[in-house]
Amino acid sequence: MGRRTSRHPARRIIAGSDARREVATLAVEEPLEIRLGGRPFVVTMRTPGDDMDLAAGHLVSEGAIWNREHLPEICYCTTVSGRAEQDYNTLTVTLSPDVPEPQSARAGVMSSACGVCGVSSVDDVRRATHFPAESAEPMIDAEILLSLPERLRDGQVVFGRTGGVHAAGLFSPDGELLCLREDVGRHNAVDKVVGWALRDGRLPLRETILQVSGRASFELVQKASMAGIPLLSAVSAPSSLAVDLASETGVTLVGFSRGDRATVYTHPGRLRD
Repeated sequence: MGRRTSRHPARRIIAGSDARREVATLAVEEPLEIRLGGRPFVVTMRTPGDDMDLAAGHLVSEGAIWNREHLPEICYCTTVSGRAEQDYNTLTVTLSPDVPEPQSARAGVMSSACGVCGVSSVDDVRRATHFPAESAEPMIDAEILLSLPERLRDGQVVFGRTGGVHAAGLFSPDGELLCLREDVGRHNAVDKVVGWALRDGRLPLRETILQVSGRASFELVQKASMAGIPLLSAVSAPSSLAVDLASETGVTLVGFSRGDRATVYTHPGRLRD
């Protein structure tokens, strides 16, 4: 498997002191090619690890699959025919015969900073979810919601070593951490969580909360909606389009969740004060 961190010589500069040499720990960023039926589908930049979850979650976000039965096989490619050597930067995905093979609207390379790069039109960005939101009934105490960023941070092992990755955590309404994934791309971290849920037969994720370590962008709201997640909470700000989409799709969107306060932008009925 690929490494998640690497070491590199560096020089630390501190005001009023002499510079000193050190060895820095960096988050690894490498390309992952996802193939469908042996044909190239998309290449995304990511932190190695949980790659099969990433591929599965990406396909959920694209609206291509929404059930564990849709994904009968996923494996790393072999680099030499007839040998067991693995290419850990290339995955081959086989979809069930009853699932139409999707045509990627994002051909080429997606950077770790972008979850919707490469689309040809605004219409290509939006996806119709197979799990429409239910009515906004109370599901989580405000106090528990405010505790989720700290609970997420406690589980961020790679961030603790590098300071260079995003995290996404899936929580139950009582604050139990169900799944945590890290990646240099915040959209990849969410895809890894969603892919884990799909492969474990958990979709739709009705009674869950998705907590992310950065801002709440349009693509994160869409990924939550595609997985049936009713509440998305971020430690930083949402974008205007993220708020619009959350309002439209019935997702409760929370931003600036830090310590003892947060801002609820849409569908506040899921919070118990």
